[in-house]
Formats: sequence, structure tokens, C-alpha cells
Amino acid sequence: MSLDRSLRWRGLEAESIEHAHVVATPRDTRIRSALITPHYGLFYRIKLDEADRVRTLRIERTDGKVLELFCDGATNWSDDRAEPIPALRGCVDIDISATPLTNSLPIWRCDWVLGQPQRFAMAWIDTDTLAVRRDEQIYTRLDDTHFRYQSVASSFERVLEVDSNGLVLDYPGLFARAD
Repeated sequence: MSLDRSLRWRGLEAESIEHAHVVATPRDTRIRSALITPHYGLFYRIKLDEADRVRTLRIERTDGKVLELFCDGATNWSDDRAEPIPALRGCVDIDISATPLTNSLPIWRCDWVLGQPQRFAMAWIDTDTLAVRRDEQIYTRLDDTHFRYQSVASSFERVLEVDSNGLVLDYPGLFARAD
């Protein structure tokens, strides 16, 4: 994938605005984003390797809280002190709660067959607390512009509309593209 693009989303359930920039080359993908909510602002950076696997994540909140995660490309995660995080072993992607952008990560990385569900272990990040936990999710490609997203732990499900680059246009009830 080759991409150099700025995007904006509005948070619908929890009022927010996000401005992100994605630069994807055959060598890697870099994402930088600023997000403003009623309670805090945050800036995050994500670096993916050439196979679209998350290698680094840094979230900085305006209240001074910081979260850094590193992955070796073989699903072994560590924190900013190089301490292993065994609960995240096996996770390839991340899911940041306050943005629809991270829903694109498994969409970019996988080969898709229409109607065939794929299950993912995600490192899910709650931006309110910066807590990280393992979260099992299922994505199913419905057509060229729609994916069903399902949480394994709950009955939460949405059909996401994406553009030709696999970036979310509409996440019903939660996020809408504003650009």
C-alpha cells in the first residue's frame, strides 16, 4: 500500500475530533494523530513494519500520562522499560478506544475472502485510563466497502464502511469521517 493522507473523524457517542496523517510506503507505515475529547487531548504515533504489523505505539495525553508499547514483529510485547507484557503475546494489532483508525490495521494486513470471518487478538487501549488488555475481535468482509466488526467478549457488533484504502468512513453510532 502506498498512502500519504490526512483524515479527520468526529466522535459521535463520546464527543471528540481527531486529525490523523498516514504515510504508507513499501518499507513501513507511520501514523500520527491528535485527538481532542471533552476530558483530555492526546497525541499518538504508530509505526508498522513492511508486513503491516505494529512495531511501536506512543500515546501522550495532555495531562502528562504516557503509554509506550513495543512489539518485536513476532507478537511479543514490551513496555517503555523493556519489560515483557505476557498478556499481549499473540497480539499483532492494537485497538485504541477513542479512534476508528486502528480498525484499519487488520483490514490492511490480511487477505480477505468475502463472508469469511477472521479472528484477531488485539492489544486494546482504553484512552481514559491508558490501561491495556487483550481483546478478541472478529472481522468479516461483506463487500468492497463494508466489514462486520464483532467483539468476542460482548455482543457488540457494527458494520463499518471503509474507503478504497481501508480507512473507516462510518462506524455507526461511534465515529464518522469529517474530511
